[in-house]
Amino acid sequence: MPAYDLEEQEQLAAIKAWWEKYGNLLTGVALVVALAVSGVQGWRWYSAGQAGKAGALYAAVSQAALAKDADKTRALTDELIDKHGSTLSAELAALQMAQLEVEAGKPDAARAYLERLVDKGSDALLRDLARLRLASLQSDAGDLDAAARTLQATPVPALNARFEDLRGDILFAKGSADEARAAYQRALAAINKTPASAQSQGIRFVVQTKLDALGGA
Repeated sequence: MPAYDLEEQEQLAAIKAWWEKYGNLLTGVALVVALAVSGVQGWRWYSAGQAGKAGALYAAVSQAALAKDADKTRALTDELIDKHGSTLSAELAALQMAQLEVEAGKPDAARAYLERLVDKGSDALLRDLARLRLASLQSDAGDLDAAARTLQATPVPALNARFEDLRGDILFAKGSADEARAAYQRALAAINKTPASAQSQGIRFVVQTKLDALGGA
């Protein structure tokens, strides 16, 4: 794997600092978008009574998560998944619980929630968000082959850029600089097909900086 020169190290340090500052915001935006896009479709699949019960449980999950009460959030999430596992509420709760497990330093527990959502999730956007987060955790753990396999599926268009960006990171970590460069270029192409926004511009900055570090266009 090629070593970065001083300028490239500074660029990568800037990426890390930017992500630490704005990463949670991007994740939050993605969840809001997921809820907005998927909500109407998802709730049509279930009776009003079932949806109401699942919604009430999800409200309790959200309150516990905001309070950073991991034990209560976990118990409520598990109850929601057990009783209403195929609902949109359960899938959102699983994503939320996975994030709390990561923050608590329990990536294996987070992976369990994400793997279930990847395997059994009914909403394409939430399933692909789980796939993206799972691949990131696998990559962080050094399981690059597993991370690459997790990203093999074609995501919903809204997540194309983020999938290609992470593919580039994994390929670079495996020593495939040329393939990583191609993945970053595909990520930029995907961003160019989406409406301009603060989120897309933020991702563009990250991807372009990585591409510049590899000598890409």
